[in-house]
Amino acid sequence: MSDSNSPQTQLQTPPPEGTGNLKTSTKRQELLKWQIRIFALSWLAYAAFYFPRSAFSAAKVGVLDEGFLSRQTLGLLDSVYLAAYAAGQFIWGACAEKYGTRVVVAGGMIMAGAASLLMGIVPAVALFLPLMIAQGLAQSTGWAALSKNIASFFTISKRGRAMGFFSTSYAFGGLAGAPVTGWVAYSLFDSWRWAFIAGTAVIAFAFVLFIIFQRNSPQEVGLPGIDEDPSLLDHAHDGGTKPAPTTAAKAKFSLRDLLAAVRYEPMVLRLGLVYFLIKPARYAILLWGPVLVLEAMPNLSAMTAIMVPVAFGVTGMVAPVAAGWMSDTVFGARRVPPSVLCLSLMVVALALWQVITQTGSLPLIVALLAFIGLTAYASDAMISGVAAVDFGTSRYAAGATGFVNGCGSIGAILGGLLPGFFSGIVIFYNFAGAALVAAVILVPSWNKRPISA
Repeated sequence: MSDSNSPQTQLQTPPPEGTGNLKTSTKRQELLKWQIRIFALSWLAYAAFYFPRSAFSAAKVGVLDEGFLSRQTLGLLDSVYLAAYAAGQFIWGACAEKYGTRVVVAGGMIMAGAASLLMGIVPAVALFLPLMIAQGLAQSTGWAALSKNIASFFTISKRGRAMGFFSTSYAFGGLAGAPVTGWVAYSLFDSWRWAFIAGTAVIAFAFVLFIIFQRNSPQEVGLPGIDEDPSLLDHAHDGGTKPAPTTAAKAKFSLRDLLAAVRYEPMVLRLGLVYFLIKPARYAILLWGPVLVLEAMPNLSAMTAIMVPVAFGVTGMVAPVAAGWMSDTVFGARRVPPSVLCLSLMVVALALWQVITQTGSLPLIVALLAFIGLTAYASDAMISGVAAVDFGTSRYAAGATGFVNGCGSIGAILGGLLPGFFSGIVIFYNFAGAALVAAVILVPSWNKRPISA
């Protein structure tokens, strides 16, 4: 009796070529799986950063009502936080190039959660200052390093859409952070301190997922680098995760090389200047939105004032995706044209604040904040995300993004400071003027593309 059908014989006989062995896949298919995974983890991680960050915005309403701190002191604390945030952007971008995304982001998440928790439980006002500095340094670990992660897994032809969708992470964080932490604080526990504790809980959850599942580059999972010969992706994937040979060490630089991305591509410097001019507007609304709404409509409840700026974040979820898609398709991977168009609309949106708030109409104020969010987030995502990564290229993606965001964060200090001393009408007119100057600066670079495009 023949044993040709025995289990042992069947296991030893390889299937005919082309019969579709279900266990065989190409490196391209494997890369797609990792692109989905890395995108999801990066999105979740950066959205989570916004919960301990936004907790202070939600807590301000209770802090002012309780008389725990003055409005001017809150403005100064915001400026200290943003100064630390700006310094961190320059530093952590370089560190992400040297040590990788995993180390930098995981460390920042731990620091952000710890600082937020302590702000919710410490009784001494004096401790708020060092904790705000710690929170600023922690928050600045996220964007540059995670943008590097996206750039490492997505080619330049798809990066506009990838970064556009990734930019919705901070739109969502800004949208949900204050309402969620505010709801926990005022509706569940009736204490502003619980806003900080809620922020810690969210980022702790994201940290666990990130530290388990994240990887820095395709090479770490046995795939070719994103800038290598695309035909390598058509080879069969052996199912292993042994790192392939890589020259990534050549792209790493020490902290003394913070300006390497600017030397490599001068456009990075121009983007930094533009971002310095436009970031204060978004941060003023993120950090002071509820207070600015109460200033316009004093009869609103604290929870209503917290919920109104949600409109700013809702449209901010859509704007980066639309701008990223437009830059990839309509403008052929050119990032400047959609940036200039969005900045022009942003000027109009900001200049309308006095006109709309004087009507005393809550629906109109909500609609205006939605319009501002649409224009602000679109221009913000293009300049600080897609354009910064593209002009830095995968070689200096974190360094370029860190530099551009560091410049923007220096400007954002004004977004945290000025609302503590001036009315919303004054600051919005000034922000409109700054956005106009930013648009003018970018116009000469209308057709400029990255070196590798």
